[in-house]
Amino acid sequence: MRLMGFEVEKKKEERENAVKIAMIGHKHIPSREGGIEVVVEELATRMVKLGHSVTCFNRKGRHVSGGEIEKLKEYKGVKIKEVFTIERKGLAAMTSSLFATLSASFSNYEVIHIHAEGPAFFSFIPYLLHKKVVVTIHGLDWDRAKWSGFAKWYIKQGEKNAVKYADEIIVLSQGVKEYFLKEYGRETKFIPNGVNKPEIREADEIKKWGLEKDNYVLYLGRIVPEKGEHYLVEAWKKIESDKKLVIAGGISDTAGYGKELKELAAGDDRIIFTGFVQGRLLEELYSNAYIYCLPSDLEGMPLSLLEAMSYGNCCLVSDIAECVEVVEDKGVTFQRGNVESLREKLEWLLGDKEAVEKYKREASPFITQKYNWDDVVEKTMRVYR
Repeated sequence: MRLMGFEVEKKKEERENAVKIAMIGHKHIPSREGGIEVVVEELATRMVKLGHSVTCFNRKGRHVSGGEIEKLKEYKGVKIKEVFTIERKGLAAMTSSLFATLSASFSNYEVIHIHAEGPAFFSFIPYLLHKKVVVTIHGLDWDRAKWSGFAKWYIKQGEKNAVKYADEIIVLSQGVKEYFLKEYGRETKFIPNGVNKPEIREADEIKKWGLEKDNYVLYLGRIVPEKGEHYLVEAWKKIESDKKLVIAGGISDTAGYGKELKELAAGDDRIIFTGFVQGRLLEELYSNAYIYCLPSDLEGMPLSLLEAMSYGNCCLVSDIAECVEVVEDKGVTFQRGNVESLREKLEWLLGDKEAVEKYKREASPFITQKYNWDDVVEKTMRVYR
């Protein structure tokens, strides 16, 4: 009887401490269309398990892979609301963010959590309605190569509105934390992303591309100019190796760049473009790569790098602060934007299996201990409270 009474009291306490949360700024969950979608899903599902109420406002429209989005009203206890979206390039993100913010602001959510600088443009709406607003800056999005003109201004203004209207701002890297302090005199909360310990998969489905354990170098992420895939292709074409280079990722607003990348790779049948991958294919690609390479010019916090290390990969990354902060001495860096530097490091690792194996052994235990989703959720809930 005492035990039953304790359980009743515990559940009553959980209900009383429960927070009603709205998540805005992602495309769709469940989905792996980008890092933001992964972050929102991990936060929302874990918060629900802790007894909180979470609603995620999904865009209307198709998946980045071109497929249909499954219409859900709930996912693992997370409520899903689909909002009006003008499905045109440059308007989808803006309109979905606007209508999601309006819907959340006129409902009884205690915290409205906006993800990314563009959606934060509308943070003044919940602010004017006396709602608590938290904004997570996933990166300095206005600085991305694909944006110019009005889009660049809109995203930069979203950053300024976050500074002005958000009760709290969460950043994913120390560099961005320093940027907000220097640029705006605004203190932010540093809460990096987490990573799960994965199940290692044997090469099976990836054999359709002629891929086996350790016979390819992998890039996995969005196909956008700031990720620097063109540096990787240029460097690879200068290297003599019987291994393959795999470029795995989907294209959303950067079809022109994707076309240029394939033209750059033309004539080298060692370079494979898989398109968007998820599920078993993604797990096999991570599990069997010889090297994972992330040649980015710009990052917020590279979730794909955390995932690659969690699978026990030797990771070669550009020496931007956001990548160096993640790998520390458990990965290899090259000079950002320098094709020759990238080529030299690739050739070294391709020829030094012992060095690669050393990095592989160290990567997973290091990264899974350093970045933990349960810790991320706990710190985020502290920010809400």
